[in-house]
Amino acid sequence: MSDKCKKVYITTPIYYVNDVPHIGHAYTTIIADTLARYSRLAGMDVFFLTGTDEHGQKIEHAAEARGKTPQEYADEISARFKKLWDEFEISYDKFIRTTDPDHMKGVQKAFETMYDNGDIYKDVYRGHYCVSCETFFTGTQLVDDEFCPECGRSTTIVEEESYFFRLSKYQDRLLEWYESKPDCILPKSKRNEVINFVRNGLDDLSITRTSFDWGVKLPEKLNDPKHVMYVWLDALMNYVTALGYGTDEAKMDYWPAKIHLIGKDILRFHAIYWPAFLMSLGLELPHHIGAHGWWTRNGEKMSKSKGNVVDPKEIADAYGLENFRYFMLREVPFGQDGDFSQRALIDRINSDLGNDLGNLLNRIIGMSGKYFDFRIESEGVRLHHASQLEEAEKIFGSVEPFLYEVQTNRYLEELWKTLRIANKAIDTGMPWVKMKEGKEEEAMATIALVANILAKTAILLHPFMPKTTRTIAGALGFEIETETYERLIKRKELLEDFTIEKIPPLFPRIEEPLVETAAEKNEAEKKSVEKEARAKEKRESKKGEERQDAANLVTIDQFFQIQLKVGTVIEAEEVPKSKKLLRLQVDLGEERPRQIVAGIKEWYTPEELVNTQVCVVANLKPAKLMGMVSEGMLLAAKDDEGLCLVRPEKPRKPGSSIG
Repeated sequence: MSDKCKKVYITTPIYYVNDVPHIGHAYTTIIADTLARYSRLAGMDVFFLTGTDEHGQKIEHAAEARGKTPQEYADEISARFKKLWDEFEISYDKFIRTTDPDHMKGVQKAFETMYDNGDIYKDVYRGHYCVSCETFFTGTQLVDDEFCPECGRSTTIVEEESYFFRLSKYQDRLLEWYESKPDCILPKSKRNEVINFVRNGLDDLSITRTSFDWGVKLPEKLNDPKHVMYVWLDALMNYVTALGYGTDEAKMDYWPAKIHLIGKDILRFHAIYWPAFLMSLGLELPHHIGAHGWWTRNGEKMSKSKGNVVDPKEIADAYGLENFRYFMLREVPFGQDGDFSQRALIDRINSDLGNDLGNLLNRIIGMSGKYFDFRIESEGVRLHHASQLEEAEKIFGSVEPFLYEVQTNRYLEELWKTLRIANKAIDTGMPWVKMKEGKEEEAMATIALVANILAKTAILLHPFMPKTTRTIAGALGFEIETETYERLIKRKELLEDFTIEKIPPLFPRIEEPLVETAAEKNEAEKKSVEKEARAKEKRESKKGEERQDAANLVTIDQFFQIQLKVGTVIEAEEVPKSKKLLRLQVDLGEERPRQIVAGIKEWYTPEELVNTQVCVVANLKPAKLMGMVSEGMLLAAKDDEGLCLVRPEKPRKPGSSIG
């Protein structure tokens, strides 16, 4: 089958609407957009899917906390993703939402088919559930017998009726697939992780819940309305419901997917659950599942609590969207974690784009204008520069496989070698010397060689930087489209004679960072606060020398008489007839939980507190409040804006000392 008739289906994950888009979301989507643009340029029939995942207990809780319905909350966050992708000019063909009626119909159709095949059965599930990750874990997988191994939050023991998918039935078939298709998981190193996980044995998978309502209901024929489908069955099915599975099936001829692009944290769901679901449905498996690493800052995963999150829109607005795209795709080998810094971005812009690409174009604009009135003719290129042209053509013909293996950094590294060939041709050919020697044909041949290398580079760079390369192509007298891709890349033809257009520099030099990120703002504020604290301490110390009120000072020995411990709230309820009090059961790692009565009802609901951690004064003498014994006190901070509890930054074992 020729490339022109090939159908290519490319997907991002559907992004969970529990937060706003961040740099990791942008990275996945830009990779997918680049693959889609390249495939279209090469004449393929492309369908590019992205969207949002909007069901589940976490969304229900987040909406409730904001006083909204789950649908209102999902509408708001989904719109932010779509708006950013439109501002980033992402060339998606469909933006799917798991709240779309056609998607839900397709999911119900899949459930019914699996049930009829005998792959779904009803039983009772008891296990540790992480609301944040929407995932069940076995006791052996937990950290300190309680905490989620993925996010570190406290898990809840759940026992409820559930429908199960017979995942264990597909263990051998999955292993056969991994062995027969060595590149089904990219990078290939990730494949070994998946194989080892599956070889350790697969348990059947709980795929419905009854403890919340925000999800896809089961098919009517099962007559079991209390169940909703668990998020991963619902979410993964988007890849086929977007093509019409379970409804009109209008675009199912795009299946199977060329590649599913995802983050490494959801590889297990895509490389184990998803192919097993497809096997049960009798559908073909995707060609590739590509799992990229995380973007970090100063070696740490980005998080709002650390104040080190990078806003992709802010960076793209400051440095230029296409410069940002180039940096993201060039800086990090696919599959590895990458550390973001503005300095690294500036270096890429100034060096790769400014010095190598932009200056090369400026050089031939200058020389062609000075010597040939801006006319460039390719007639003498093969005669005078056959070896350089052949070397460049060999690279142009070899880069495509890197792209479909998602080695975008390698693709760009190789492509940039052609710019070095062009720059070297100028330095060794010295057109200015040739003109003095009366060798105008040789001077023209060198300039034309560089123009042709630039033109072919611009075509192959187009999926990465579409607007920039369109500007370069316009200066070189042609348009980037499938016809020129076929002619200049596939058939290795040269540019027709043209008059080069003089354009402003494409990549003005940047000397200093243009954005003060949240982390940098926080660091500056921290330094300012520390400076003021030191000054205050110095002033207070001086006053203390003049007038010391010993009665207000506490010795270190007195301080250590206070026992401060980390506790986990396991139960919480309102105190009847009280406007201020909540009664809590708090696990401090002792034989039984402690009852603590706290005046925090104005600021916290019982539901918000369960399974969260608090800091407790553990050796207070018990006191009675409204007839109830209180066996401790919670630490909290209060100002004009209200009260908030003091909590550990990361989960800690109940009873851990605070000092």
